Amino acid sequence: MDRKKALLMVISFVTVMMLGTGGWELGRYIESLKGNPFNQAAAVLAAADPLLEQIRQEAQARYQKPVNAKVDPVWKAIPGYSGLAVDIDATYSRASSGPAGAPLQLVYKEVPPEINLEDLGPYPIYRGNPNKPMAAIMVNVAWGNEYLQDILITLDEEKVKATFFLDGSWLSKNEELAKEVMARGHELSNHAYSHPDMSRISRAAQQQQISRTEELLRSRLHVKNRWFAPPSGAFNQTTVEVAAAEGLKTILWTVDTVDWKKPAPEWIISKVSREAGPGSLILMHPTASSRDALKGMITALRKKGLALGTVTETLSPARFPEVEAGS
Repeated sequence: MDRKKALLMVISFVTVMMLGTGGWELGRYIESLKGNPFNQAAAVLAAADPLLEQIRQEAQARYQKPVNAKVDPVWKAIPGYSGLAVDIDATYSRASSGPAGAPLQLVYKEVPPEINLEDLGPYPIYRGNPNKPMAAIMVNVAWGNEYLQDILITLDEEKVKATFFLDGSWLSKNEELAKEVMARGHELSNHAYSHPDMSRISRAAQQQQISRTEELLRSRLHVKNRWFAPPSGAFNQTTVEVAAAEGLKTILWTVDTVDWKKPAPEWIISKVSREAGPGSLILMHPTASSRDALKGMITALRKKGLALGTVTETLSPARFPEVEAGS
């Protein structure tokens, strides 16, 4: 008789015995389990199966609570981060079908946060969740075509995908180059249309700046965008609200390479290495300084244990590394 059949017989016997006394003991036990974040049915059956009890205890010890998105007084909107739980059913299925005495191989599942960025309202975003060991390189593009190809080559060589925020007037003149950036697997997003100081123009003008570029992204590149990066980081609350009305979150940065000042590549690498951490959004432009610093930046970030992804990947509540899916 296999383990599952034996377990079912034991469960049936225990249940009948408990129900024979009016079900009082079973009801009291189940009532005591309410609110437990683990598989309650597995806990009820644990006494009848030592393997199930072992898995349940591991689940309790290894559970990591999800982190909700929140509004921080300094960093403003910070995304949530999924928790981690042992998938009791999948782990039991794997263990019971494997060879007797084999080491227990736990199967995990993500526990999504209850509050996400979309629930916070219109706030700017400067960083990802500090529990997520990932960072994103943001490339704001309104000029600098002469350095863009070299930057793309380095990203390809290092197998890194970045997020390119495109100025609409640049995009209207460089559609083929934008398509090449996208074809290499990078994320394309909105950087207004003509690089204005968004904090100094009217609500209507801000709306036009964002919507005009958004229309180009949709119609010419078929991009379904989520993000808006204000030129020069200049914005006000109206900017954030106008972007939100377009379905976009306003993105700033955690670490600025200040590459427009033409610093030495070594200075940029040192700054990124010193200031970047989990959840960092790292701003650069297609300049000679960033072109020459990029490989060193990537190396420095990886030495800090950070994976590199797009803004969408970095701000997602999904865990990194990806959690094994239960069967």
